[in-house]
Amino acid sequence: MRAKLISAPYTIWMALFIIVPMGLVVFFAFTDKSGAFTLDNILRVGQYSNVFLRSIWLGAIATAISLLLGYPLAYTISKMKAKRQSVMIMLVMLPMWMNFLLRTYAWMSLLEDNGLINNMLAAIGLPRVHMINTAGAVVLGMVYNYIPYMILPIYSVLTKIDNSVVLPMSMPGVISGITMVFVPAVSTFIISKMLGGGGNLLIGDLIDMQFLGSAYNPNLGSAISLVLMVIILICMGIMNQFDDGDENMGG
Repeated sequence: MRAKLISAPYTIWMALFIIVPMGLVVFFAFTDKSGAFTLDNILRVGQYSNVFLRSIWLGAIATAISLLLGYPLAYTISKMKAKRQSVMIMLVMLPMWMNFLLRTYAWMSLLEDNGLINNMLAAIGLPRVHMINTAGAVVLGMVYNYIPYMILPIYSVLTKIDNSVVLPMSMPGVISGITMVFVPAVSTFIISKMLGGGGNLLIGDLIDMQFLGSAYNPNLGSAISLVLMVIILICMGIMNQFDDGDENMGG
């Protein structure tokens, strides 16, 4: 009885902010503007397959780069003295204390054609490079904003394992990091809008347009959101299979 009382607030929270919103998404995805059942919204999602592929591709690249940069850094931090570890983890988390929009605006000022980086290149006699409003800028924004979510779970695992079996034993942290980076990267819309300049449309932008843009169509937006959730669940399921396989090997 006590356990039920303790879990009651969490159960209510889940019902209000997870189950109900999910139910509304499913309802709108399978209905038209009059509320009648239809599959048209789901079928129309197929015409945006190129946007889905672009989102998955850029999200995967950002995740891979975050892993390549984040794992060595997490390993290095885990081998430092306790006081230095605390300082380094604080530095990793420091950008997260700043507003997400401000962080992205900062990169806009750095990457613009007349931004800080190009002005520095011009000052030393090198040609200016067009960086803003490109897919590379979007990936850079993803990596910068989400790499702490790769570093922290890997670091947390590395501090608890034997040095002789680092790689296989650290896989739970790697899987968590990949999931925590890939999911927000594939569904982002602020980064692509601000650093991609509208020329690199991602799933998040598409959903935003259906709910808040001139193409207002919450039914289609819900259908796109539902398909995105299914894709993310499939990806997470695949990653969890790798995690289970490593645990079985370790056992």
